[in-house]
Amino acid sequence: MSFLKISNLRKSYGALEILKDINLEIEQGGFLVLVGPSGCGKSTLLNTIAGLEPITSGDIAIDGRSVAGLHPSKRDIAMVFQSYALYPNMTVGGNIAFGMEIRGVPKEQREKAIKQVADMLQIGHLLDRKPGQLSGGQRQRVAMGRALVRDPKLFLFDEPLSNLDAKLRVDMRTEIKRLHHRMKTTIVYVTHDQIEAMTLATKIAVLKDGVLQQFGTPAEIYNNPANTFVADFMGSPAMNLLSARIVEDGSGVAVSLARHQSDPLVLSVPNAPGGLAAYKGKDVIFGIRPEALTDPDGADRNARTVGEGDCLIEVVEPAGADTFAVTHLGGKEVVARLRADVRIAAGQTARLAFNLDKAVFFDPANQLRIA
Repeated sequence: MSFLKISNLRKSYGALEILKDINLEIEQGGFLVLVGPSGCGKSTLLNTIAGLEPITSGDIAIDGRSVAGLHPSKRDIAMVFQSYALYPNMTVGGNIAFGMEIRGVPKEQREKAIKQVADMLQIGHLLDRKPGQLSGGQRQRVAMGRALVRDPKLFLFDEPLSNLDAKLRVDMRTEIKRLHHRMKTTIVYVTHDQIEAMTLATKIAVLKDGVLQQFGTPAEIYNNPANTFVADFMGSPAMNLLSARIVEDGSGVAVSLARHQSDPLVLSVPNAPGGLAAYKGKDVIFGIRPEALTDPDGADRNARTVGEGDCLIEVVEPAGADTFAVTHLGGKEVVARLRADVRIAAGQTARLAFNLDKAVFFDPANQLRIA
């Protein structure tokens, strides 16, 4: 049974529709990440779950009970904000305990809860400090501690790591994942960072312009994007999306990619999706992730179909564990992810291997994946 279920939810401000028929559900103990570019409606959706924004139509149910129209204080949720929202005149311990004091929790019980949460978040030595004496990461831990002592049914996180530097973001991301694993809590988490989404979520909802583009596990979103927006948005570097033509190849199909000052590169696709046969002689969008485009020695040995072709390398970018190479195919810049020790230089023609098991195809008219 779904623990959080959002059904046909719409949110409008006058004639402006922000959320358009959103349907989502997550099981108890799940970690749902709402991801998308700025202005896509993800924070508005989180606020409707919290009760901070009324919905225009549809329903939100938590633990089998509709909360549409219910006051935020009656929803049994706790929220962690981007801005931390700590009281500057209170100590860390006072900030964590404040909500319990308001609810009349006895002092002995409050102190026990504070110690438990402080030990879990490793902030026991900070309890007597004021927020102004803390780093960004420490403040975020305090904000999380204040939510955790509530022991609510549902935790809501609104871009909690966006104010932190890159290294601290990675550290805090690990802490949040560890915390979720330990406590088995149900979390809804908003971010514009698709790496955060991929590493934290059990389910991801990708939003654009108030419309749910795709909902699924991180693997489903990454490997089988529903459309070109999801393919381009999820992944770093992004998926290569190239103009291509589907041609006949014996009893099957092949993909033909234009090359600079050379004949097209034709790659046989024996395990193509069934719907691709209808596109013979037509243009499609060919999608392949950088890690599926590599040097032949670095190709996946378990792949069923690997095609090879010579490509003019325009730029080489050493990146420590990998080397990225840029070429042109299908009229677009293409990024290949090669082994760190590969010998390759800009201006050379190099042989690249295409793991076609990982290739996806999209209809150029509607941008949807061809299944």
